[in-house]
Parts: sequence; structure tokens; C-alpha cells
Amino acid sequence: MEPSQLRALRPGRSAGWKYTHHVVELGTLRVPSGRLEASDPFVGLGQGLVFAVPPGDYPVAVTIADVSDAQNGSHLRETYLSVRLAEGAVARVEFLVPDGREAPESDDEYYGVPVDAGTVGFADAEAVARCMPGEATSWYDDVFATGRDDSWFALMDSGEHYVDGAANIVLPLATEGENVVLSHSGWGDGFYPVVGAYDADGTLLSVHIDLQVDEPEDDHDGDASDAGAAEDNEPAHAKPSFWNRLFGKA
Repeated sequence: MEPSQLRALRPGRSAGWKYTHHVVELGTLRVPSGRLEASDPFVGLGQGLVFAVPPGDYPVAVTIADVSDAQNGSHLRETYLSVRLAEGAVARVEFLVPDGREAPESDDEYYGVPVDAGTVGFADAEAVARCMPGEATSWYDDVFATGRDDSWFALMDSGEHYVDGAANIVLPLATEGENVVLSHSGWGDGFYPVVGAYDADGTLLSVHIDLQVDEPEDDHDGDASDAGAAEDNEPAHAKPSFWNRLFGKA
């Protein structure tokens, strides 16, 4: 994957690409363990892909694409959820291999986040295990959809929190601000690759969940990628460009 194909964190519209972007900062994510988890937090929090990063606190942002025909802001979709780890010039971009997994045998395979609730998120994997309620608690009833203004669903729907469709939330049992950052997943449910951007020295600069919304101008809407058929967290086959939509979202 060429660095120019990674459209994350790039506001405006680039030559050769269909959509205009804007970037919304979502505050800071605490990753004190250095184990960054990517998941659909409403169905797989604590069971997602885990990637090794330097321990620290990192800025998170969502890149939003204007997919309207008129490019007038009337139809917006999230296209990347990103964690910035370091400053630098991007020299290469590649699919990331989670801790404890073997690298795929082919360049057309990747590990990704299976999404079944239209949402993706990043968290510290060890913080999730420590700071979420135990098995006796229903996360859905007691955390996600409590009916209060501080429920996860309410915060994601509040444009006054950060932006409608995204949230930065302190975990229920956190003692040191351990948190999760969430975003709607562009076109909805599917299977989305996790990619890393590196500088020329091999330093990992950023981690992105690619929601596969962006399309080159010469692309045409067609069949959904067969990547969406992948199950669990196994590598999925993707078309060489993989800039196509997976599933429709009403």
C-alpha cells in the first residue's frame, strides 16, 4: 500500500480522490500497558485485535468523508479512526499483524476488526480487563444503554460531546482515566483492516482502522468486497484496491 493511498488525517480533497475530508479530534487515549486494542466495542470489547505500541497517552481522531455527489456536506461518513503515536513523514503503510498472530502468507490478506454494531473503537487491552464491570453485570443495560446522558450510546449520539457519531469515554471502574474512544464505522457492519504508517526509520507513527469509504475518482460502485465475509479475526482476502464499500448503512 502506497503512503499516498492512506487518506487518514488529511483534510480537504486530494487530486484523484472522490471525497472531501475533515478531521475531528477526539481527545486523548490512555495506553499505559502498550497494548492497543481495536474492536467493535459494543460486541467485542476485551476480545479485539491487540497491537504493541510504546506505552503512553496518544491523540485520537476520526477522519470524516463527504460522500455526497455535490460535495456539499449533506452526506458524511467516517472513513478512518486513528491513533497518532509519533510525529514524522510517512514512508510506508502496511497492514498490521496483531500480537501473537502469524503474518498472512499473501499481500492480499489482512487482519481486521469484525463489526456487527456499526462501531469501532480503540482502548488499552489491559485497562479493559481491569476497568470494565465483571460478568455479573450486563454491559448493555448498565453501561451502554442506561438511559442516562452518560451512557455510551447517548455520548456517541451527542454532538456536544465531540461530534455526533463518536465519543471518548472513561471506563466505568477507571481510577486513572483509562478510556475507550469510539466512532461509527462509515458504511456500517463489515470487516475492516488495521493499518500502520511508518517513517523511513521504521518507527510506527500511527494506527488506523480503515473503514473503506474512500474511493479513487476512477472507481465505480460495484459488488461489495468479499472481505466482509470473513469471520472472527482471521486474515481476509481483499481486492487489490480495497477502496470499495462493504455493506450499506441506512
